[in-house]
Amino acid sequence: MNEDFSRLRWTCRRGMLELDVMLAPFLEQDFSHLDEDLKQDFVRLLDYSDLELFRCLLRHEKPQDTSLTTILGVIREKHQARHSG
Repeated sequence: MNEDFSRLRWTCRRGMLELDVMLAPFLEQDFSHLDEDLKQDFVRLLDYSDLELFRCLLRHEKPQDTSLTTILGVIREKHQARHSG
């Protein structure tokens, strides 16, 4: 496992359980399948505060950086797929 992935894993650990439940599984199961642009978007998204992430992921508010809209949708979609059915 490389150092960058370990750092991402640590950064995905947040102060809100709701975020941990979405971000950690996404990193472990889906991140490696993303194209490079979406990977970079995910990394940039992790710079958001817990409250900003909560609002964007769970309340579907638009991020300040609208280029992150796609990665937010992918995270929500993957999360929902894991928890449906």
